[in-house]
Amino acid sequence: MQSHSQRGEFVRVRARAMAPLFAIVLLGVAYAKAPATPTMSSAARAFLDSLQAEQRQQAAFKIDDDERFNWFYTPVARKGLPLRDMTPAQRQLAMALLRAGLSQQGYTKATTIMSVEDILRVLESNGPRRDPEGYFFSVFGEPSESGVWAYRIDGHHVSQNFTIVRGKVAGSPSFFGVNPAEVQGGEHKGLRVLAREEDLARSVIQALTPEQRKLAIVSADAPRDILTEHSRVAALNGQPSGIALSALQGAQREKLGVLLNEYADNVTDEIAAARRDQIRKAGTDLWFAWAGGIERGQPHYYRIQTATFLIEYDDTQNNANHIHSVWRDFKGDFGRDLLAAHYQASHLAQRPQIAPLD
Repeated sequence: MQSHSQRGEFVRVRARAMAPLFAIVLLGVAYAKAPATPTMSSAARAFLDSLQAEQRQQAAFKIDDDERFNWFYTPVARKGLPLRDMTPAQRQLAMALLRAGLSQQGYTKATTIMSVEDILRVLESNGPRRDPEGYFFSVFGEPSESGVWAYRIDGHHVSQNFTIVRGKVAGSPSFFGVNPAEVQGGEHKGLRVLAREEDLARSVIQALTPEQRKLAIVSADAPRDILTEHSRVAALNGQPSGIALSALQGAQREKLGVLLNEYADNVTDEIAAARRDQIRKAGTDLWFAWAGGIERGQPHYYRIQTATFLIEYDDTQNNANHIHSVWRDFKGDFGRDLLAAHYQASHLAQRPQIAPLD
């Protein structure tokens, strides 16, 4: 008879051997309009089961680990398991986990941004920090459809954070960036991964009347980066500025609505529906602010702010050819609102840390 440890090792070996098949199945499920939690939990379990012991030590954390709130979009030292340290089969499972939280649109953006690292490395003469395999995968807690857990995919210009609480899913902070924003030469000349984030917003500001622009443009100079950067709490000082949705006319509102949908549609259907619900509930209490020039090629920044969420975008660095964009939830980043409701309902005296404040 096999010992318990022998049976465990057999299961792990079999999981690794079946990894390519699991990846294909999971990707197929993810493309379908299925509830997010079963897809995410199945993808996370398959990914973790494929790992060797030392790899799992890198990738797996407790749900209350403070590391969960460390997210970055710059090339810094990170925790988690990077793609470069995975086998081909493990990479497929890792990418299935990323796909489980994103729409087709969002997944295409994420993978293309990763590939642009090769272009950036050439532009910087083999810059050592540019690595299309330098994306780190981390799972916090035990993946399940009814439990409390989370996962993160984090690297240069991609940081996607998902929290699952008793079948409900939160998907922020959600960051996409790209450098170069438009590839200027070579075989990929003209590639613009985040073109719609730029073009749709410019169509909004250019559709405003001169008097409306006086309200919308809060500064002639754009900040060098998104104001919230990689903060743990999406805090901005003061009241929302810019122009309120209530001051816009029909066609102008429609243009802003298309821009909002672009951000909402980056994530899987369930999270996208929650974002649209936030937009609907905001009503006309929604503010659009712009800084910098309004012509293409000029440094610029914009944000969309409501009582519950914030969108920030900046394109100023590298001669205004370097985009940073993010969706933040004021109370829901890292699933704080879901966790708070869960622990309140459970009447737990001792509970994991929801989130430290900066």
